[in-house]
Amino acid sequence: MAIKLVTTAAELRAESARLLAEKRGNSQGLVPTMGALHSGHAALARTAVAENDVVVATIFVNPLQFGDAVDLDRYPRTLEADMALLDAEGVDLVFAPSVDEVYPGGQPLVRVTSGPLGEKWEGSSRPGHFDGALTVVAKLLHYGLPGGAAADGSTAAYRAYFGQKDAQQLALVKRMVADLNFPVEIVPVPTVRSDDGLALSSRNRFLSDEEREAALVLSRALRLIESRATAHEPLDLDSAVALVESQPLVELDYFDVVDPATLEPLAENCKETPFRGEGLAIIAAKVGPVRLIDNAPLNS
Repeated sequence: MAIKLVTTAAELRAESARLLAEKRGNSQGLVPTMGALHSGHAALARTAVAENDVVVATIFVNPLQFGDAVDLDRYPRTLEADMALLDAEGVDLVFAPSVDEVYPGGQPLVRVTSGPLGEKWEGSSRPGHFDGALTVVAKLLHYGLPGGAAADGSTAAYRAYFGQKDAQQLALVKRMVADLNFPVEIVPVPTVRSDDGLALSSRNRFLSDEEREAALVLSRALRLIESRATAHEPLDLDSAVALVESQPLVELDYFDVVDPATLEPLAENCKETPFRGEGLAIIAAKVGPVRLIDNAPLNS
């Protein structure tokens, strides 16, 4: 069956119900995206298709999470190519609403507030970003609720898929779902990288060849910290920071080791303390005109 495109919430719910009935399905997966899809998004879709009877992907460039109008305008819109990628992965339905459909009457007066968890790291560098992101994710999670019952008449299982590359967003979505009792399971999907180690991102297309080569220092620094954690060695974050700062085309914003759930810095990242337990190394930097983020889970 060919993938189908819908643009309104009413169409989405009707098609969801039809597909669940037609497939005698018991589960529905949601893959929220902003489009400009790449292999990382394909991994999200592939995981969702493997775990659910019906899969919906959303494509919506959310104006609330862009602080710069120029950045919003230049964000790539590639709907035809996105549809082809999702179709190849077996996604059933694409929901690509207009701004007016998502925000009727203009920008919402009431929004989801990300709180202290959203004020640090990316939130500090991009004030208001996570309030905008959580507001639209909350709406998309509501839109993506299964439109019909499971085959046995019970409520269909509902899962939503997010990439681990956006670690802070993932932590915030999990917290929002738990705090506000959303009836959905949040499923993390590991970061997808190119062969040279660069984390895939829709923004990578804006890097020149020289800038892209320089950006590889981010993943090299993360691997350095990861190898020390695995070996139960002191993480010596300062030396990893120095490695990043040695690349003249890279302007480091932050590089730290934090608790994966709270994003609070861990005492174990001290220079002389052997690493034990679990953590998350996070990094953000500007490479040329492009801001890049990356992270590495640490397990000793």
